[in-house]
Amino acid sequence: MAETTIDLSVVIPMKNEAGNIAGLLAEIAALDGTLPHFEVIVVDDGSTDGTGAAGRAAWTLAPDRLRVIRHPTSGGQSAAVHTGVLAARGALCCTLDGDGQNPPSELPGLVAPLLAPGAEAVGLVAGQRVARQDTLSKRLASRFANRLRAWLLKDGTRDTGCGLKAFRRAAFLRLPYFDHMHRYLPALFKRDGWQVALVDVSHRERGAGRSKYTNFGRAMVGIYDLIGVAWLIKRRKKARPDPEEAGHG
Repeated sequence: MAETTIDLSVVIPMKNEAGNIAGLLAEIAALDGTLPHFEVIVVDDGSTDGTGAAGRAAWTLAPDRLRVIRHPTSGGQSAAVHTGVLAARGALCCTLDGDGQNPPSELPGLVAPLLAPGAEAVGLVAGQRVARQDTLSKRLASRFANRLRAWLLKDGTRDTGCGLKAFRRAAFLRLPYFDHMHRYLPALFKRDGWQVALVDVSHRERGAGRSKYTNFGRAMVGIYDLIGVAWLIKRRKKARPDPEEAGHG
């Protein structure tokens, strides 16, 4: 029997999210028929609470449309996303956070700009959270980081920390890989000559568990990341000043 074609791969990085995975997968499964024919790839990033097993037990669609890939030790969110995209069968990929704060109901709106007529030059659709359901300290820290990033990188995006994104798999895999790259995708896609579409998305409170990040930890790595991404953009402009040469294969 011929293998069913997969058009879209939904990649979810997760670490110790056993309390959230069943509900999240149920919401995604409910989109069957609304999205292009999709698979779900859960990347279990070194969980110790049975996240992967809980996901397999909760899945209600065909078994081959869910894959759980496990990192024996945690490599971080960017590593998990990269693993999932490498394994993806779809030409298009969507990502969302595994903590349940990104509603899967937003996925059709993210994919739509990539499927619209004449959208061949659009490489990334980035979600921008509205009415964030986070603590005040987290919102203030994120606001400062986003303003600093936007000023330095000129990426035209107010919220790169949102996990809801859709992109062309081949274009993503041509980006330079580094830890925390998931926070700089608009700048990196633009660096390669792609257009970036922005979509406002809703946000909700975490259902279970706790955040894997602290404001201090984000700030410390963010300084180095910003400098590195700015350098990458500058070097790309020198080497290839015409964005049309970036190619949109």
